Formats: sequence, C-alpha cells, structure tokens
Amino acid sequence: MRPFDPVAHALSVNRRSFLTRSAYGLGSAAFAMLAAKAGAAEPGRFSKGALTKPHLPVRAKRVIFMCMAGGPPHLELFDNKPELRRLHGQPFPESFTKGKQIAQLQNTVLKARGGSFEFKKWGKSGIEITDIFPHIGSVADDLCVIRSLKTEQINHDTAHAFMNTGSIIKGRPSMGSWLLYGLGSESDDLPGYIVLTSAGRTGLQPISSRQWSSGVLPSKFQGIQFQSKGEAVHYIGNPEGVCQSTQRQVIEEIRRLNGELAEETVDPEIATRVAQYEMAFRMQTSVPELLDFSKEPKATLDEYGIKEVGDGSFAANCLMARRLAERGVRMIQLYHRAWDLHGGLDDGMKMGAQDVDKATAALINDLKRRGMLEDTLILWGGEFGRTPMGQGTGRDHHIAGYSVFLAGGGVKAGTTYGATDELGYDAVDKVVDMHDLHATMLALMGIDHHRLTVKFQGLDVRLTGVAGKVVKGVMA
Repeated sequence: MRPFDPVAHALSVNRRSFLTRSAYGLGSAAFAMLAAKAGAAEPGRFSKGALTKPHLPVRAKRVIFMCMAGGPPHLELFDNKPELRRLHGQPFPESFTKGKQIAQLQNTVLKARGGSFEFKKWGKSGIEITDIFPHIGSVADDLCVIRSLKTEQINHDTAHAFMNTGSIIKGRPSMGSWLLYGLGSESDDLPGYIVLTSAGRTGLQPISSRQWSSGVLPSKFQGIQFQSKGEAVHYIGNPEGVCQSTQRQVIEEIRRLNGELAEETVDPEIATRVAQYEMAFRMQTSVPELLDFSKEPKATLDEYGIKEVGDGSFAANCLMARRLAERGVRMIQLYHRAWDLHGGLDDGMKMGAQDVDKATAALINDLKRRGMLEDTLILWGGEFGRTPMGQGTGRDHHIAGYSVFLAGGGVKAGTTYGATDELGYDAVDKVVDMHDLHATMLALMGIDHHRLTVKFQGLDVRLTGVAGKVVKGVMA
C-alpha cells in the first residue's frame, strides 16, 4: 500500500482534476467527440471527412494512382520527337542545357538520343502513343495525356515525396491522406487508403512507406500497404481457440481502457487506436471476401493478363484495384518499380511494357463496363521523366518536361494537353507543375485546394503549399 501523499491528494481534487476525471467531464466529452470522428463508436457507418459539403462539383469519387516508380521515359512512350531522332548520336545543343540541372550527366559530352520505338496515332482522337503500348493505345480515346509536366526534384526519393506530398519536407501528408481527411471513406470494413506494390525485371527503384504517410494528420489517414504476394493482410484470422465473440470482448475491453486514457489526455491518436482495432475486427470478414477471386470469370483474368491470382504482379494488383474501388476505398495506389533505366533502356522498356500495358488498359475497360470510370480518376505516371540525351545505353533523370496521363473522373477524354520543345527537353506550352496537378486532382474530387488545410506549428498546411492552379483544360 502506497503511503498517503497530501500534496498528490490535494492536486487530485482540484477543479481541473475534477473536470478531467469526472464521468461527465471534459476528458470524456473530448474522447466521445474524437471517437465519433474516428468512426469507432458506431460500426456500420462510413467514416466522414473534415468537409461537411464539397466546395466544387464532384466529378470523381475515388482515385487510382498507377505510379511508375523510377521515371518512365516520355520520349519512348507519349512524346514523339522526330527532330530528336534526326539528331541521334550528335552533340546535344548547348542552348537547351546551359545552366540547367541534370542528375548524373554533369561534365560529360551530351549526345542526343532519339526515341527507340515507333509512334502510332490511336483511336478516333489520333493521340500519338508508342507502338510498345498497343493496349494503352487501344484506349487512347479515354485518355488525357499531359505532355508538359514539370517537377522540382531530380533524385528519386525526394521526387517521390514531392509527387506524393507536394513537399520534400518529411512529415507532410500524402495526397491520399489529404483525400481521406477531407472526404472520409465510403468503405466501412476496409481502410480508405490502400497501397499495393509490384516489381519488374529491371530498373527497380526502391520506395519507402513515407510516400503514403499521413504526416501531420492523425495516423488514421495514412495509407495501409496490402501485400501483393500471398496473404494480403497478415494474421487476419483469429488464433486457434479464439472465437469471434471472444475477439469482440477483447476489442471492447481495449476500447474501455483507451477511453480511460483519453480522460487523462486529449490525444487524437487514442481515437485512431480505437478506430483501428474496430477496423481490424471488421477486416477479419471483409478481407477474405476481397481476396476471393473465384467469382471472377476466366475471361476477366485473361483480359488483365493474370497468370496466377496473388502472384505479386502489376496485373493482379490492377484487378485488386478494381475490387477495392467497388468496395468504396477512396485512394488506391499501385507502385510498379521498373523504370529506372540508366542502361539497357530498349530491353527494359519492352519488359516494362509487357508488365503494365495490358493490365492498365484492362482496368480502364473494366471500370468503363461497370459504369465506374466516370467517377474514378486514374493517374498514370512517374516521379519524373528521362533526358533526351543518352547515358550509355539508357537515359538520365529529367525534371524539365515529361508526360503522364489521366483517365475517367471528369477528365477531357481523347485529348493531349501541353507540349515540350522540339527535342523534348523543356515544357514550353501550357506548362503544368506538380502543385497544379494536385490542385486539379482535388478539384475533380470537389475540393478547393486552398480550403483543405490543417493547422500545424501555427501555419495552415495544405497539399499545394502556397502554389498550385487548377488546370481547367484537362477537365471535361
């Protein structure tokens, strides 16, 4: 038995302590509010976001971001430059590069490298796309190809951070976290932001989990990585001898203990913890059903090019993305690591195309058939492009101008936007920077990027920082 401490006793019965510890005190009230916001108090209700109503007309309800990690070369894929091909092997004009930032080609003789593959005009729109993307070419009339994107970071990790968070400062929320924070989730039994990764046979650029971090937002808004191979979620079943009712009792007791802790300190992470225990409990039912591909027709598996369900391929992840979208997941990111081609560009491009071409088109067509493409925004592209100058048998990192494409979700289909110069070096027409891309993505989701903010260290933090403009030219 502890000895009586008069000082501690006096402190324990003062006004502030009474309000904190009282059953009807401020601590309990605060916890109830936090738990309600976390969606933990009432299973069966979707998680609501910070916005009570959209700022703008809602054109897209969810985003599927196909991130081609490593930087796919625009000059082989979406940006045909006959003049660059004519200059192949000759010195690259210094007027383009003088004083410009390049990655690993400093102090070397810069020689022009023409595109390795032929381009073809696809669909009624006649968009020029490489002939090694025949399936993506077949859906050209659904695409909006942006050929004038710029970014600020020339190394992979910081470029990924800038692409995902709009900042290179660690601790900033990712775009998926912003969407989940602002709009909440439409799924009651799956996380609202899910990440899947796959790897090609070459050009494997590593990525880190900070790319889907919630940063300064509560951690309930962070992306949750599902495993692409084997079990998507580890330990999803109960241990032997533990039934569902026992598991429910454990969750309730943990929730009670967290409630007591919340009375001591008002911390949003406590509500997050409660919500995540509840979500984990519900996922024990939802995840096995999600992973059951037995009802998917063989024709669908063949359309995506899936050799084996759960094999970790980009194709299997694309079909999983459609299933997640059907179940109300707000943000789905598919990272495919295959494009860091400083050497062996031609073979690497062919292998990369084999990995992603068929499955990308299949996902677009599948969503279209189900009436989901119109409110699903697809973004396909990497953290930067590659130089129009050669680097041995490859290309170096390039930030001054490159290509990505959008589809669905209120995008102007069958169009191109912007252009680089005649050698594909600099974005010169209708230039789009990464903040503009983020602002446009938010606008398609019904969000004014200026008004989705969170207070941190006395400042209003937002995805687009102090920049960004909506690119209305890509919107239908």
